[in-house]
Amino acid sequence: RHLDTAFQNFFKQPKTGFPRFKSKKRNKNSYSTVCINGNITLSNGYLKLPKIGQVRLKQHRSVPSEYRLKSVTVSQTPSGKYYASILFEYEDQVQEKELQKFLGLDFSMHELYRDSNGKEPAYPGYYRNAEKKLAREQRKLSKMQKGSNNRNKQRLKVAKLHEKVSNQRKDFLHKQSRQIANDYDCVCIEDLDMKAMSRSLNFGKSVSDNGW
Repeated sequence: RHLDTAFQNFFKQPKTGFPRFKSKKRNKNSYSTVCINGNITLSNGYLKLPKIGQVRLKQHRSVPSEYRLKSVTVSQTPSGKYYASILFEYEDQVQEKELQKFLGLDFSMHELYRDSNGKEPAYPGYYRNAEKKLAREQRKLSKMQKGSNNRNKQRLKVAKLHEKVSNQRKDFLHKQSRQIANDYDCVCIEDLDMKAMSRSLNFGKSVSDNGW
């Protein structure tokens, strides 16, 4: 279905490029399933999936009754955790807002950003703090025999360390962006090629750690 949509977009829309090849050897394991004739339901803390049945889940927000369930994407992280991303359809009219409060953001290597009021958030370098521990655990992993149980245990240990750093960064960024969205009507940011900056030998690691 995704491949068909990609080819249709390629032939119909001139700016859409040719579909890229996605290797099955990527470390992201996921699959999507479409809701047909009520084969997917979400109720009482359980998610019903086709061919699997009822799966208990931790639901992080309530869903209004008028929302229509469209599809579910189930994915597994390298550390072994499973997540279900559930797509709903609903009708809503977005209210236009008069822009009164403005804020400008400039990229800052050390403190994530500097805003037009001269403020900088105290960004804790999560990756930098965990770098020594990560290097130690990855060094252990590289010396273990491929295919062994101990190597698999160590692989999970390294994956959990990376996941913790990623979760810390996401938590900080979500809180910062939420605070900005609550206080201002319009936010302007400078146009930078962050991918190109992350490949730089001088400060690529800092750009990746900021997650800008």
